[in-house]
Amino acid sequence: MRKIWTTIDSADDSVAAVLAAEALRTAARTRGQEMDVEVRRGDAVLRTLDPSGMEPADVWLSIGDRAVDDPRFAALPRVRGSIADVLTDPGAILDRLGGSAQPAEKPEQATGEPARDSRRIVAVTSCPTGIAHTFMAAEGLTQAARALGYDIRVETQGSVGAGTPLTDAEIAAADIVLIAADREVDRGRFAGKRVFASGTKPAITDARALIARAFTDAQMQTGSADEVVAEGAAASTGSGGPYKHLMTGVSFMLPFVVAGGLLIALAFAFGGIYATDESQGGTLAHALFTIGATGAFTLIVPALAGYIAYSIADRPGIAPGMIGGLLAANLGAGFLGGIAAGFIAGYGVAGLNRLIRLPKTLQGLKPVLILPLLGALLTGLLMIYVVGAPVAALLAFLTDWLRGMQGSSAVLLGMLLAGMMAVDMGGPVNKASYAFSTALISSHIYAPMAATMIGGMTPPLALALATRLFPSRFTKEEREAGGAAAVLGLAFVTEGAIPFCARDPLRVIPSLIAGSAVAGALSMAVNAELKVPHGGAFVLAVPGAVTHLGGYVAALVAGTVVSALLLGFVKKPVVAAA
Repeated sequence: MRKIWTTIDSADDSVAAVLAAEALRTAARTRGQEMDVEVRRGDAVLRTLDPSGMEPADVWLSIGDRAVDDPRFAALPRVRGSIADVLTDPGAILDRLGGSAQPAEKPEQATGEPARDSRRIVAVTSCPTGIAHTFMAAEGLTQAARALGYDIRVETQGSVGAGTPLTDAEIAAADIVLIAADREVDRGRFAGKRVFASGTKPAITDARALIARAFTDAQMQTGSADEVVAEGAAASTGSGGPYKHLMTGVSFMLPFVVAGGLLIALAFAFGGIYATDESQGGTLAHALFTIGATGAFTLIVPALAGYIAYSIADRPGIAPGMIGGLLAANLGAGFLGGIAAGFIAGYGVAGLNRLIRLPKTLQGLKPVLILPLLGALLTGLLMIYVVGAPVAALLAFLTDWLRGMQGSSAVLLGMLLAGMMAVDMGGPVNKASYAFSTALISSHIYAPMAATMIGGMTPPLALALATRLFPSRFTKEEREAGGAAAVLGLAFVTEGAIPFCARDPLRVIPSLIAGSAVAGALSMAVNAELKVPHGGAFVLAVPGAVTHLGGYVAALVAGTVVSALLLGFVKKPVVAAA
C-alpha cells in the first residue's frame, strides 16, 4: 500500500492548518491508508517529514493556498488542494489520489525559468563565538545539499573572519542565499537575490528540511546595496528578536575582551603587581597594560552597543550605538548601559527609518547622514538625561554585590553559571551564562568567567574520560569520538558533547550538569579569576591569565571525574540496552 506524504502550508499562524491535518489523518485512518503530515504555520513547522523511506509508488498531497515546491517530494506524483477543501470534505481530497495525481513540477518550470539538473545554493553560517556551531551548521548544509543533488558553497563567518568567502560570481549564479546564523549577517551584497535566514540549530539538526523551507519561503532582497542598508533596518528589527541582537553584540565584543585580557595578564606577568603604577612608565609591562586596559578595554562597551544596534538596524545603527556605548562607559553605566544604548540606538534608528520617507533619488542620504545623525542625537540625549544615572547605580550595586560575595553565596553563583553551560551545549542557556560572565570582565570582575569556562570545558572532557572508564556504556562510534571530545573540551568547545547527548539526553545531560556545577562551585571556592573569555586550557599557560591556577585545575579535574562516574552509573551497557 502506497504512503501519502502530506504537507499543509498556511501563510499565517492560523489553527485551520492544524484542523485540516487532523481531518486528513482521521479520513486516512478510516480508509486504512498510511499518511504522514507536516504542518507549516507562518514560520513554525510542526513535525517535519523525513522522506528517507519514500517509495516510488508513494504520493505527495500538497495542501495550501500558496504554490509550494518542495524538493524533498519532487519525484512523487502530486495532488493539490486548499485548506478550505480539506475542512469541507477531506474524503473527497483522498478520492483524488486514485488517479488524478500529476507529476510534480520542477520549481524552475513552475516559475517559467529554464529547467536544469541542479539548483545552486550559497550559504553563510555564523554563531556568536564563531567556533563550533558555525562549522557544524556548514557541514550539515553541505551534506544535505549533496544528498539532494544541489550545488552549494558555504561561507563560514568564524572567529577569525570569513572562511572561504563567497565571490560575486558565485552569488550572482545562485538560485538562493541561505543564512544560518545566530547573529546578524551583512546582506548588502545579496541585493537582487532570494534570501532566507534562520538560526544555526536547524542547519545542524535537520538541514534537508531547512533547505526545502528556504526554497519555499525565501524573500527577494530588493534594491541596490545602499538601498538595502537604508531599507533593511525595519526588516532586521524582527529578525531573531532581542536575544539574537544581544548575541551579535557579544560576538563582536569578544575580540576586544580577549586581546585586552591577555595583554593585561602579560603586563602582570612581566611587571608584577606594580605594572600599573605610573612609576613603571616606559617599561614593557606598563605599555602592555596601557594597550590592554586603556585601549582594548575602553572599546568593549562601545563595540557591544554598536553591534547590538547594527543587528537591529544594519549599518546606520553602528555609529549611534557606539556613541551611546561610549557615553555609557563614561557615565559609569558599564556593560548594562552599553546594552541599553545598543537597543535604544537600534530600535530608534529602525523607527526613524520607517518614519522618514524620501524620494528614491535621496535614499542614499539615509544610511550615511540622516539616520546616524538623528540616531546619535536620540541615543545620546536618552543616555545622558534618562538612562545613564539609574543604570550606573544598578551596575554599582551589582559590582559591589559580586565583589563582596563570600562563602556559600559565591559557591552557589559558581554552581549556577557553570551548570548552565552544560544545559544545552552552546544553546540559549549556555550563551546567557557566557554573555553575562564575559560582560563582567569589562567591570574587572573575573571570578564568574572562571566558573563559566570551567563549566563549559567539563562536559566534553567527562565524556572522553567515561568512554575510557566505561567502554561498555558507549557505542563503537562514541568511543572513537572520545578523543576528539577531549581536545574540544580542552579548547572550551562545549559543543563536543552534543553527539553523546543526542543519543541519550535524559541520562547524559543531568550527569554533565552535575559535574559542571561541582567544577564551578570549586572554582569560586578557591577564588579563581580568569581574565580571558576563551581559549580553555591553552590560555592557562599564560602567566597571570588565571589566579590560583592549581586550585582551578583541581576543580576542573574534580568536575570531570564527577560527571564521568555519574555517566558510568546511569548509562546502561550498550549490549543490554539493545
